Amino acid sequence: MTDAAELRRRTQEFLSAHPPADTGRLDFLRARFDAGLAWVHFPEGLGGLGLPRSLQAVVDAGLEAAGAPDNDPRRIGIGLGMAAPTILQYGTEEQKRRFLRPLWTGEEVWCQLFSEPGAGSDLAALGTRAVQDGEHWVVDGQKVWTSSAHLARWAILIARTDPGVPKHRGITYFVCDMTDPGVEVRPLRQITGEAEFNEVFLTGVRIPDAHRLGMVGDGWRVAQTTLNNERVAIGGMRLPREGGMIGPVSKTWRERPELRTHDLHQRLLKLWVDAEVARLTGERLRQQLVAGQPGPEGAGMKLAFARLNQEISGLEVELRGAEGLLYDDWTMRRPELVDFTGRDAGYRYLRSKGNSIEGGTSEILLNIVAERVLGLPAEPRTDKDVAWKDLAR
Repeated sequence: MTDAAELRRRTQEFLSAHPPADTGRLDFLRARFDAGLAWVHFPEGLGGLGLPRSLQAVVDAGLEAAGAPDNDPRRIGIGLGMAAPTILQYGTEEQKRRFLRPLWTGEEVWCQLFSEPGAGSDLAALGTRAVQDGEHWVVDGQKVWTSSAHLARWAILIARTDPGVPKHRGITYFVCDMTDPGVEVRPLRQITGEAEFNEVFLTGVRIPDAHRLGMVGDGWRVAQTTLNNERVAIGGMRLPREGGMIGPVSKTWRERPELRTHDLHQRLLKLWVDAEVARLTGERLRQQLVAGQPGPEGAGMKLAFARLNQEISGLEVELRGAEGLLYDDWTMRRPELVDFTGRDAGYRYLRSKGNSIEGGTSEILLNIVAERVLGLPAEPRTDKDVAWKDLAR
């Protein structure tokens, strides 16, 4: 089975056997995974059929038309966009079969334990240590800016296992059970008033060697798979025309003519065009991914995503005048997802400030684009700047 027509037939057969109106949501999602219709480019038995990634749209269209439930991808984005492709590439068969199904159905939420207080952009300088003790690794350290840690059952974790080698070579990649003793999650309240981020303290956490991904000391290479997928997940989301941040400000412009000025009109036109170019570029990037793994181009998409969100939200606040300075609710909350379009202009303006930091700072990503996409010569660097070189590998 390789063509779209056959896949449509298979999707309809699945729907006939599992009518969405008569099948519980979780039962439907589990059955969809088992039928290979979760992500068709994954291998058979792991939620896929070993088909080209581009054919996923055929399945999605058929299921959406039938009113089938989805797996709430925004809530489980870290698992879908970062953990799953890393597990697929580096995991053992046992790991793939244990983790991928509940990850895709949303039964188990994932988070990412990478950044540390002293190792954010310079991620290779991480200080969290993992010391082998028989069939386990004992992990001690602190992670920060961890989205969804308060909801997560599992985490992808990198820790230093050999301090005696150059810093990007002595790292190992693990899967950490967030319910294990020694894992403590503390909220970090943000400028929005919410605490979608957390800091995580690891004290004597025992991780089985069976939960190691890749070879000991090869964690930096494994992490690059995660980071490349993360940038694509953040910057390359599929959107309709006027989807994302440009949608609310365009709606306000049409519905509130009393707010318009010539200057604001010119700025909105430019940002609308930029948003549409970014959207179409994201579509092209997804088509390129059909033939292989995500590369450094995702860094460019993530850069555009951050810049546009900040400029568009700034224009929206300015367009609304005094009304744009209002804020709906400063209550301390721990949300399950970030909802840019479901909140007011003030929230969008404040939350977008983090877009140029999360998922790789814009400064680091500019360097990646310069060296790995444009092929520009690397700048001379001191030891203090070695993280830029590491991230551009």
